[in-house]
Amino acid sequence: MVFAALALSKHLFDFDPEPLSRALLAFVVFCALSGTVYLVNDIADVEKDRLHPLKKLRPIASGALSLGAARGVAAVLGVSALAASAFLGLPFSLVALAYLALNLLYSFALKNAVILDVLSVSLGFVMRAVAGGLAVRVLISDWLLVCTLLLALFLALAKRRHEIVTLSDDAARHRAILAEYSPYLLDQMISVVTASCVTAYSFYTLAPETREKYQTGALAWTIPFVIYGVFRYLYLVHQKEQGGSPTEILVADKPILVTVALWVLTILAIVYSAPGPPMPLGK
Repeated sequence: MVFAALALSKHLFDFDPEPLSRALLAFVVFCALSGTVYLVNDIADVEKDRLHPLKKLRPIASGALSLGAARGVAAVLGVSALAASAFLGLPFSLVALAYLALNLLYSFALKNAVILDVLSVSLGFVMRAVAGGLAVRVLISDWLLVCTLLLALFLALAKRRHEIVTLSDDAARHRAILAEYSPYLLDQMISVVTASCVTAYSFYTLAPETREKYQTGALAWTIPFVIYGVFRYLYLVHQKEQGGSPTEILVADKPILVTVALWVLTILAIVYSAPGPPMPLGK
């Protein structure tokens, strides 16, 4: 998500190394911030994770990593990331700080608030996209933010469903908020978000401002990749009882991996062969 703005602004292959180097620093900052958040969340959930069939194997829950060491690493990562963010300007630093604050709030409060839990997780991905734009100093499309939010919501809701189905009667013991959800409710939410996600992406590719920016309507050719990818994910969630880890699905499921790779390559080919000029970089 951090590299989305760089790629879509047509500066990914610039001879000037500054945009790419700034995007790489932003990537490192958010990797460190994500690591901080995961450590804090695992520290907060250590007792509940020990009740989970898979999470009990994590370093903190299993005892392989002590709580003291985890707290120390989280502090060093968080402070270092915020210090490094200063090199990318105040607006970027504020978004990085807001991202960390939102996720800490999630770890200690929002994860126990129905609907707000999945929304806060999804907003974290939107903040990554915003930060990527601020890092390279280009304007972020509102469509990109909407599509990012909807896709992240789709994945977060699918993960909640997987937790309920997998843990069954023990779901609420592992995560109290799961008592507020049911597979039926989550299926209704997933249906709404799925339709919204595909529709929003289709509107983005067909929008007059998108056609004007790239001077082509060929981005609409990528809609079938999105439809297939979303449907394939739904198939894995409902028929194969997967969805607990979107990252694992992306790496392990070859059809989704191939689809994402083809989608990215097609997007890059269309954007960089289009006659529209690169977006201007701010100072």
